[in-house]
Amino acid sequence: MDRNPVHGYASVYLSVAGDADGTNAMDEYPTRATATGAVVVGAKGRLNMTAAPALREQLRTLVQSGENRLVVDLSGVDAIDSSGLGALISGLKAARQSGGDLRIAAPCAQVTAVLELANLNRVLKAFESADLAFDEKS
Repeated sequence: MDRNPVHGYASVYLSVAGDADGTNAMDEYPTRATATGAVVVGAKGRLNMTAAPALREQLRTLVQSGENRLVVDLSGVDAIDSSGLGALISGLKAARQSGGDLRIAAPCAQVTAVLELANLNRVLKAFESADLAFDEKS
């Protein structure tokens, strides 16, 4: 048995970060490009303390790869908590630091209410659809 603490933590992290079938947890958020060249990340389900780290990491990876115009499509998200808000703000900060922006699309009533309660509706600009988020007419 290897008692190297770094190895032990890495093993635990990998077992938590990976799905049961061995795929990376980040694979759960599909991406696509809009006509304006923005990258859309399609979140789904509950954006909570379980799901938020994967979104945070995916947004960070996209920005590091040179994509700085990001849209998180929330049409498939039925609830969000502070961890989900943190993932969005983290992505927003990374995108803006690289000269871009992060916008959200199609939030449900619960997500809109949480954004308003946290006064984040002023920072995270919401659009009707992901394809309109970086449309020059918006």
